[in-house]
Amino acid sequence: MSSILFYGVPEGCSFGSIVALEWSGLPYRLCRVEMPEVVSTDEYKQINTVGETPSLLLEDGRTISESMAILNHIGARAIGSGLGFAQGSEDFDRQNQMLAFLNTSFFAAFGPLWYALEHPMEPQDEQALTAYGTAAVEKAHHTLEHLLAGREWLLGNGPSLADAYFVGIARWNDFHKVVDRRQFPSLHRLYERMQQEPAVRFAHAIEHRQEAKSSGAFLGEVDLTEALGLLKQAA
Repeated sequence: MSSILFYGVPEGCSFGSIVALEWSGLPYRLCRVEMPEVVSTDEYKQINTVGETPSLLLEDGRTISESMAILNHIGARAIGSGLGFAQGSEDFDRQNQMLAFLNTSFFAAFGPLWYALEHPMEPQDEQALTAYGTAAVEKAHHTLEHLLAGREWLLGNGPSLADAYFVGIARWNDFHKVVDRRQFPSLHRLYERMQQEPAVRFAHAIEHRQEAKSSGAFLGEVDLTEALGLLKQAA
């Protein structure tokens, strides 16, 4: 059994894990999880008890959740491709540090905006939450521009797991329209460059159910019922 990535739509941060799998060359399949309808069901919680995406079902029946854990797992299995680095090495630490920033600061900055959009509340409460989220997103963009320091890629040497995770989150600004990304030249160039990556085009096509051409080892999609059956077989 090949691994199965459970990806969330619409606009899931699992987008970055699809990009990373494409880059890795590792064989994998995908399982589409609609949010919030399917992700919160008892069936999906057999895969991820927290009821979130992404999740990765491994060949031996184990499951991994949380983007950072999944990306580091992919990196560890793809060291030969240059995508991952040996744990404890300088490159591993730099990449892990960047992933942590993206996860705790860049990702989290959009949280208030998603909450205000998805939950009914009093107008003044929505306005306050939106203002808080807007300030957080602006700050995160300023910080990321500083971290890039004019480099072409987040780690400087070429595409990395951090760039894959970045592009899945950065697109949320296009949805919420918080900042003009052109105010952040290095960040803007990185985002535009990533849009030309075949792996990113593939992930977009998968999410929108368009014709998708894999340049990796994508083996097709399975539905949740089939994935749960495979999980039981592996147990």
